Amino acid sequence: MHTELRAWISDPVWRAAIVLVVTVVVAFVVRWMIHAVIGSLVRRTASNLDDEIFAATRRPLLVTLIMVGLYWVALDSLEPRVAHLTRNVLSTVAVVLWLVAALQVSSLTFKALGHRSAAKGLLQARTVPAYDMLVKVTLLALSIYVVFLVWDIDLTAWLASAGIAGIAVGFAAKDTLANLFAGLFIMADAPYKVGDYIVIEGGLRGKVTHIGMRSTRILTRDDVEITVPNSVIGNSQIINEDGGPFVHQRVRVPVSVAYGSDIDRVREVLLACPRGMELVRAAPEPRVRFREFGESGLAFELLVWIDNAEMRGALLDELNSAVYKAFAGAGIEIPYNKLDVYVKQLPR
Repeated sequence: MHTELRAWISDPVWRAAIVLVVTVVVAFVVRWMIHAVIGSLVRRTASNLDDEIFAATRRPLLVTLIMVGLYWVALDSLEPRVAHLTRNVLSTVAVVLWLVAALQVSSLTFKALGHRSAAKGLLQARTVPAYDMLVKVTLLALSIYVVFLVWDIDLTAWLASAGIAGIAVGFAAKDTLANLFAGLFIMADAPYKVGDYIVIEGGLRGKVTHIGMRSTRILTRDDVEITVPNSVIGNSQIINEDGGPFVHQRVRVPVSVAYGSDIDRVREVLLACPRGMELVRAAPEPRVRFREFGESGLAFELLVWIDNAEMRGALLDELNSAVYKAFAGAGIEIPYNKLDVYVKQLPR
């Protein structure tokens, strides 16, 4: 009986089968223990982040334990070259599995931290994509480096080739790289955010609907979405109408009155125009400024404040209409250019 048992155990096929069975059983037992112990702990927390991280790492852990058993079988039953090749393949698969898990964990972590960070912190919801991409690129580069080490590949020649290829790619894709770096700077510096009304140098005005790594999408008042490369925005002057310490913004209505007009009456009529308009804020109160003595009239400005920059055009239309009607009713003349022609002599 002992002789048959020894012969059975010494058989590499049976020994490999035993190792595989034991490995699978141990892997599932370990997974069950982790699920029972750690899983019960993470379910008690208020946050879902630890649950999602735990779910992302369970499968790679199980597969890694099974691959360890396969490696033992390869060492015991295969010739050294084949065993070494098997080890390299299994190690590469393990690196890929844990890379995918690490990328998922990175995205989940940065997303959670972005929502929890203060509005003025470095890590915010709008800057999360930049940091997330940086970590993902680092993880990918580190994984490639580990795979090269597993396969005993000399990195010197590859690094030299990568340097030459990098220079060539840099010249060929300089516009793309410029947009990429400009996108990183926009997300880090945050001159605007999604939902803000901005004016780009050149007159383009609209609401920011998306901030990407390559471009920013702006929805104009004509309901036309325009895609602007980030490199263009990075080199342009940007007016953020929703930026600054206050949400509201001032709207100016310039108007001229004829010389000889009663300026006190002009102020009174202008201040009465925005009363009752829903778009105009009650505080700060509307005000009138006498700006200058113009070439053909006295220049005034009616200043009001509005909450929503999107309604700026509608408010200007309403105010201009009200000012014109009020001046006409009060008998206040709005000057305009006139041309007098004097005829010295009529033709004979």
